[in-house]
Amino acid sequence: MSATAFELRVDGQRLAGLRSGTPGGLKVLALHGWLDNAASFLPLAAHLPTLDLVMIDLPGHGFSEHLPLTTPYTTPQAIVHTLAIADALGWDRCVLLGHSMGAAIASLVAAVAGERVQALVSIEALGGLAAPATETVQRLRTFVTAASRLDDKQLRVFPDLATPVRARMMVNQLSETSARLLVERGVKPVDGGWSWRSDPRLMLPTAVRMTEDQVRDVVSAISCPVQVIYATPAQDYFPEPQRSQRAALLPDGRLHSLPGHHHVHMDQPAAVAAIIERFIAGLPDAS
Repeated sequence: MSATAFELRVDGQRLAGLRSGTPGGLKVLALHGWLDNAASFLPLAAHLPTLDLVMIDLPGHGFSEHLPLTTPYTTPQAIVHTLAIADALGWDRCVLLGHSMGAAIASLVAAVAGERVQALVSIEALGGLAAPATETVQRLRTFVTAASRLDDKQLRVFPDLATPVRARMMVNQLSETSARLLVERGVKPVDGGWSWRSDPRLMLPTAVRMTEDQVRDVVSAISCPVQVIYATPAQDYFPEPQRSQRAALLPDGRLHSLPGHHHVHMDQPAAVAAIIERFIAGLPDAS
């Protein structure tokens, strides 16, 4: 099944994306992970033809514009952007489907704007990464130091597409097919080869993170039906039992684990799609 490219204007900014499925089907807005793009969901889309599936390039990723230099990439800003994207689509209410960073954003949207979220499918994240309060000052120092040196960094140029494809395969344990999907939408031609399209500011360390107690408060506030999907074994930055304990806080949640890697939705799309289909079929207002 093919996907159609489209663009939206959101708060004066151009955002790009892909759309697939059935017009008039269940409205689903898909949010990808950090440094990924809308192509992250293409393997999954092929197994979900009855949905009206919108896969967006988040600001600074893929073919979407970078945020203005005066606008930082922050979690609260991501919540506002997600709701603005739904507004631009003309959607009062929809299902949110997120992977990794996108799942963290979708979790927060579901918690603070529950009237807009029909249901949530959260893959490989729930509520975002946390940090102890005692790390606050050091995180701020690290961010300020990195931000002050950002202009000095040289743009990396790849002589061919095979090089970044291999890099994504190694870093993310992706299959070559999955890595190529992300890379082809994530690079741009430059003199001497190819470079990443993503905003370099996305590589800055996170200045402030919520504590685990704050994240748990967010997760506990998600009232819509939630399907959590984790790959096993767990990632080091989101280990057990933390990730299962968070899922247990959901008032209306269910958890399914699959053997695989962080991009399990790309490398095992049929298995993940089957979980999503069963979940959607059980929603009280799935039509």
